[in-house]
Amino acid sequence: MNRRHFLTTAAAAATAGLAAAQLPTRAAGASAAAPLLDAKGNRIKLGMDNFAVRALKWKGRELVDYAASLKLDTLFITDLPSLGSLEVSAAAELGRYAKDHGIQIQLGSWSICPTSKSFKKDWGTAEEHLALGLRLAKACGSDVFRVVLGSREDRKTPGGIEARIADTVKVLQSQRSLAKDSGVIITIENHAGDMTANELIGLMKEAGTDYVRANMDSGNALWTLEDPMDSLEKLGSYAGSTSLRDGTVWETAKGCKVQWTAHGEGSACDLKKYFARYAQLCPGVPVNIETISGFSVEFPYLEPSFWDAFSKKPAGEFARFLAVAKRGKPMESFDGNKPETQKGELERSVRFLREEIGLGTKS
Repeated sequence: MNRRHFLTTAAAAATAGLAAAQLPTRAAGASAAAPLLDAKGNRIKLGMDNFAVRALKWKGRELVDYAASLKLDTLFITDLPSLGSLEVSAAAELGRYAKDHGIQIQLGSWSICPTSKSFKKDWGTAEEHLALGLRLAKACGSDVFRVVLGSREDRKTPGGIEARIADTVKVLQSQRSLAKDSGVIITIENHAGDMTANELIGLMKEAGTDYVRANMDSGNALWTLEDPMDSLEKLGSYAGSTSLRDGTVWETAKGCKVQWTAHGEGSACDLKKYFARYAQLCPGVPVNIETISGFSVEFPYLEPSFWDAFSKKPAGEFARFLAVAKRGKPMESFDGNKPETQKGELERSVRFLREEIGLGTKS
């Protein structure tokens, strides 16, 4: 498949309101990619993050049924209300329902940094929120509980991202015993431009990598001006869960713009190369698709004030990101909040990753 031709076609379809169109038909006689095996010789599980179809407002069994209809291996429910109930007994019942349908649930929630601009008191204090999530994760059979620090806005707060990392570490350490006793790994995401890969590694090491791992997000790496391949090399060996998407970066008069895409529709990295390396670095870690697209975000790195939030970024890391930006082409924006658009992007991603990369354990 010619990537540039595909990108042009996809952008045109989105502009016309046809974002749910399928990938071009495979050439007659062409076969799907052979199953990609990880470093332990196992097929790599393929799943979805429920945020990819957030406009549908599905909960619990509806999400399980949809994941099963796509013949996925995992369902990553990344916000607690989407369980349908916060009762431990209900979470356990949902876990049994998912298992009966061949689906492994993974669970997550939002900010546990009490001083983040993203923190909400919906589930009590940060410590109470984390404890609740760990109990629900154990009940529904999830091996992980994903959390986040916040967003790129936290880089501009008093003390910068270093202060927010320190506050998050305290919360994580307060629930270390509960995490260890429950057998659930806490995974923390490089989320919405809050932390670079290096900063996330520092957080994990400070908290303790025996119970804290990374939820690796390839799309969010672009929001911290990182090449997704570079981020994978750094975070891969720490990964406990994933929320992955494709993307495109292109240069502007102020710096660059980033737009996320369905898998196979971006230009940020060679996905065959990405997942070949993923297979080596992340054995046993499912690939969960989290498509979020339709809009672009500008990063004005040619303006001196921009660097106040990234004063410690290594020059080599930024140079690798610039190489990504220089090969990208502008994309049209579109409404990515429509249910049919979100379903279309997720399902095209499933097809691409299954047929072109060889992910998933089911045919």
